[in-house]
Amino acid sequence: MRAALTWRDKAEQCIYDLAFKPDGTQLIIAAGNRLLVYDTSDGTLIQPLKGHKDTVYCVAYAKDGKRFASGSADKSVIIWTSKLEGILKYTHNDSIQCVSYNPVTHQLASCSSSDFGLWSPEQKSVSKHKSSSKITCCSWTNDGQYLALGMFNGIVSIRNKNGEEKVKIERPGGSLSPVWSICWNPSSRWENFWNHRASEEEEESVHNYLEEIPVLKSSTCSSQGSETEEEEHEEESPRDTSSDEHNDILAVADWGQRLSFFQLSGKQIGKDRVLNFDPCCVSYFSKGEYILMGGSDKQVSLYTKDGVRLGTVGDQNSWVWTCKVKPDSNYVAIGCQDGTISFYQLIFSTVHGLYKDRYAYRDSMTDVIVQHLITEQKVRIKCRELVKKIAIYKNRLAIQLPEKILIYELYSDDSSDMHYRVKEKIAKKFECNLLVVCSDHIILCQEKRLQCLSFNGVKEREWLMESLIRYIKVIGGPSGREGLLVGLKNGQILKIFVDNLFAIVLLKQSTAVRCLDMSASRNKLAVVDENDTCLVYDIHTKELLFQEPNANSVAWNTQCEDMLCFSGGGYLNIKASNFPVHQQKLQGFVVGYNGSKIFCLHVFSMSAVEVPQSAPMYQYLERKMFKEAYQIACLGVTDTDWKELAMEALEGLEFETAKKAFTRVRDLRYLELISSIEERKKRGESNNELFLADVYAYQGKFHEAAKLYRKSGHESLALDMYTDLRMFDYAKDFLGSGDPKDTKMLITKQADWAKNINEPKAAVEMYISAGEHMKAIEISGDHGWVDMLIDIARKLDKAEREPLSKCAYYFKRLDNHGYAAETYMKIGDLKALVHLHVETQRWEEAFALSEKHPEFKDDVYVPYAQWLAENDRFEEAQKAFHKAGRQSEAVKVLEQLTHNAVVESRFNDAAYYYWMLSMQCLDIAQENEQQKTEMLQKFHHFQHLAELYHVYHSIHRYTEEPFSFHLPETLFNISRFLLHSLTKETPLGISKVNTLFALAKQSKALGAYKLARHAYDKLQGLQIPARFQKSIELGSLTIRSKPFHDSEELVPLCYRCSTNNPLLNNLGNVCVNCRQPFVFSASSYEVLHLVEFYLEEGITDEEAVALIDLEAPRLNKREDKWQEMASDGAQTLRFDDNTDIIEEEDPFTAKLSFEQGGSEFVPVIVNRAVLRSMSRRDVLIKRWPKPLQWQYFRSLLPDASITMCPTCFQMFHSEDYELLVLQHNCCPYCRRRIDESNQ
Repeated sequence: MRAALTWRDKAEQCIYDLAFKPDGTQLIIAAGNRLLVYDTSDGTLIQPLKGHKDTVYCVAYAKDGKRFASGSADKSVIIWTSKLEGILKYTHNDSIQCVSYNPVTHQLASCSSSDFGLWSPEQKSVSKHKSSSKITCCSWTNDGQYLALGMFNGIVSIRNKNGEEKVKIERPGGSLSPVWSICWNPSSRWENFWNHRASEEEEESVHNYLEEIPVLKSSTCSSQGSETEEEEHEEESPRDTSSDEHNDILAVADWGQRLSFFQLSGKQIGKDRVLNFDPCCVSYFSKGEYILMGGSDKQVSLYTKDGVRLGTVGDQNSWVWTCKVKPDSNYVAIGCQDGTISFYQLIFSTVHGLYKDRYAYRDSMTDVIVQHLITEQKVRIKCRELVKKIAIYKNRLAIQLPEKILIYELYSDDSSDMHYRVKEKIAKKFECNLLVVCSDHIILCQEKRLQCLSFNGVKEREWLMESLIRYIKVIGGPSGREGLLVGLKNGQILKIFVDNLFAIVLLKQSTAVRCLDMSASRNKLAVVDENDTCLVYDIHTKELLFQEPNANSVAWNTQCEDMLCFSGGGYLNIKASNFPVHQQKLQGFVVGYNGSKIFCLHVFSMSAVEVPQSAPMYQYLERKMFKEAYQIACLGVTDTDWKELAMEALEGLEFETAKKAFTRVRDLRYLELISSIEERKKRGESNNELFLADVYAYQGKFHEAAKLYRKSGHESLALDMYTDLRMFDYAKDFLGSGDPKDTKMLITKQADWAKNINEPKAAVEMYISAGEHMKAIEISGDHGWVDMLIDIARKLDKAEREPLSKCAYYFKRLDNHGYAAETYMKIGDLKALVHLHVETQRWEEAFALSEKHPEFKDDVYVPYAQWLAENDRFEEAQKAFHKAGRQSEAVKVLEQLTHNAVVESRFNDAAYYYWMLSMQCLDIAQENEQQKTEMLQKFHHFQHLAELYHVYHSIHRYTEEPFSFHLPETLFNISRFLLHSLTKETPLGISKVNTLFALAKQSKALGAYKLARHAYDKLQGLQIPARFQKSIELGSLTIRSKPFHDSEELVPLCYRCSTNNPLLNNLGNVCVNCRQPFVFSASSYEVLHLVEFYLEEGITDEEAVALIDLEAPRLNKREDKWQEMASDGAQTLRFDDNTDIIEEEDPFTAKLSFEQGGSEFVPVIVNRAVLRSMSRRDVLIKRWPKPLQWQYFRSLLPDASITMCPTCFQMFHSEDYELLVLQHNCCPYCRRRIDESNQ
């Protein structure tokens, strides 16, 4: 702090008091019996005011600036307006000692030697109160509630607004210490309260950690040592936290040469401060932070609000009776005994220190605040003495007080730790311009001299410079060997190491140094000279790199070699490398530059300004200096800037930088792109244009990418890009009138896209135009668009089989079989057509197709048979298998059917199935020469079984059902036929018991008692079911009452030899005499009048039939049996029924003869002549297919009609056959439909 005299004037009389107008424009001075009004700006006397008759002792201005009052030895008080007109006057009984306006109500207190009065404009009279002693001074509290009166007897009386005494402060000195000046601290109640609260919290935060130093203070008295200081700390009583303490603090100066502080309650704050002079005046600065005091020491001293002396404002030639501070400013007016009026400006210099992100500065002249510029943490260190110099370096803090230097250190190495403790004290008084602290030393600078002291205060080294030292800075180094950068007034710049006596001259310039900084790598030096020019030098070559005007301070970026900033003219200038300067507005001085933070000192406050480094980064980018730009970006730029850097580096194919930048903004897409490009590079790709094209494509610069693709000869990639992006129009433009193949491919891709975005109709049309019929068909088919498929199928050429087949497949799937068939016909795929008919079960069309194309027989009949089988139409299935030539399946089906029929007692069906089996065996024998013999055996066996089951069906029904459907004769014949047939073995399901039981019953009923008895006897030897037991036993008994012979009518006749055969024939169904097998009717099982004959060697079946069909006339020409004879003149007509004659005449009858009694069967063999003589009506031919021989039968009773089934060749009486056909609508044996052709 220093005081600069602004103006001075001299009055002829002693100046006892002065007062400022609240706005600070005028100064009212009490000089003799006049008031002098001065203009504060230049000290000109505006007007002297006359009104008092004697010396004016006091003057006071109202807070509202409307009026002021003066009090004089003439016992009067005059009220003046701001226009310098006297408006009111009132008197006391004694001379007026002091006047004071209430700051709130503007009530005027005027005090005389014996009383004091209170006057306010709204009152007509002045209320006066007696005083026990002479009142020397008075002061109102801030809120205007109380008035403090200082007495000559050393007492301070505190009164309320009505003049009643509330507090009386009696002081130890009594009347030996007259109170000569008092003043309430004018700082506002709440502002003061919170300030204290904050400072207490800061103290507490220090207290929590600093056990040795609860509140860091220095001694108030320079003569006391460190021990006394510590005692003082202990003695200081804790403050009362009541609101009174913070509301108003009264400063009391007495002529016992002491300064004391009291609360409103009268309680003293702290101890008395010894002054060593008689104080005449005490006044506070507007905010109450400092106290001015003058008196017998002929000077005005500046004190802290706590009473710590800070320095002298101005030395005078006589006692100082009054001193006041101009409202809200640092100007002080002083009035002296000799009439001198002095007007000073107090200049509070900034005492501070900065190291990287720690800033220490002086606060309230006696405190040091250390601020962490990054975390914004602050810690206050209270020194209780004037802080003269501050230096900070790493973990060290040095504070110079008037009588000593304190060196603090941090508790820990933590970069954010803010807790300091005293490390060393150097209890010496030093005079220095600059103070620097290092790890183990302090450096004092006194004009041209630099001294290096240890922390013990021992001077280790000294350097003497050629010129005044203007700037000094620690630039780091090992502990105890740090380097200092020193700038001199003569322009010399030196580097000094604290352990080295010799200074190194870095360079010399012509102008004086104001500010210095060295770059992070110690390669460059920035200097601000007295002409406000910033000059940057290369330290090694001493070359001036560049210079910039308008600089008041400079700082290099600690993290980036090429960046510095300097301030000046209200602007912050950032310079990167040798690019143009980037400017932005900024008030104050730049003192540090760390990363993106610039530390700026403006007036008394230090702030960290976050400056995005965008401008320098873009400067580097413009010059494609990507690595440098990246380094700048690392200091701090916005996300947008990072993206821009990443993109620019990518376009510049600086992949390493781009990768780092994209990693910073977490852009995975571009990181993948870079990774893929790097992979390709590793594989040997080196086409930068291609890489750049990929980059452009990623950035959305598709046309530029396409141009580069074309340039690098990769047009296909451009097309792929456009098509992937669905930019088909651009792709077409890119192709121009190029290869039609490419155009087609493009349309296809466009169609693919249309398909993917659910525009199938559009996709189909595009596919068709691109000739991609398959895809068009698939989409149409999947969406079921039959019309579309029909159009495509009809437009396609029949040579395009695959798409047409696909069309047909979809027609089939969509149940449009007609269109599917049409499509298959178009491509001539008959097999597929057959399969279509089969799948859709259109059997008629399938059969028609297989008729025309027999090779598909299997494809039709096998599935048909399977379908029939699945639908329980087994017989039809069997036929179909047979038709398809799948004999094994056909036989298998039939065998299963017959077995099932037998097991289920469906003997009629079993007979039918066995007949079918026999016919299939015959077919196989026809086709397969190797199996011929075996199959023919099977044929005869199955034929035999078919006949047995056919017959047994009737027996089974007779025994199982309550009513008989057959005539007794029929049942009798059937059971006889069956019994004769069962000579060797009994097939499955056929019961001998049932057969014999039926035979016994029918024989008894028809009179064949002998046969009945034989049957009953046979039954006795068999296991009889319980239900027949009774009936058979009864029948066995009753038959014995019948004669032991059979009825003649029942005896069968052999039509070959006319022999009557027994009812029970051991030989079976052959004649006992001629061994000619009987031919039975397949319904009634009567012996038919048929004789089988065989052809002579050499006669073929065709010839035989032809011969029979000739029907040659008889040789004897006797066509009837009537004979006409003439004898004895008379004609007679005789019916000649002589068989012998017929036999002679009929060659066949002649052939019937045989040797009587021979055991061998002699067949009837006929020659051509006999055949020729036969009538077609009389001959029945069983026309068996090959390899079987045809069988020929001659009816011996042509008039009795016999019908033979043309399929199974079973013989029936024509009447029976017709009846059965009417009943069943088919042949009762082979089930041939009557509407089927007789082929």
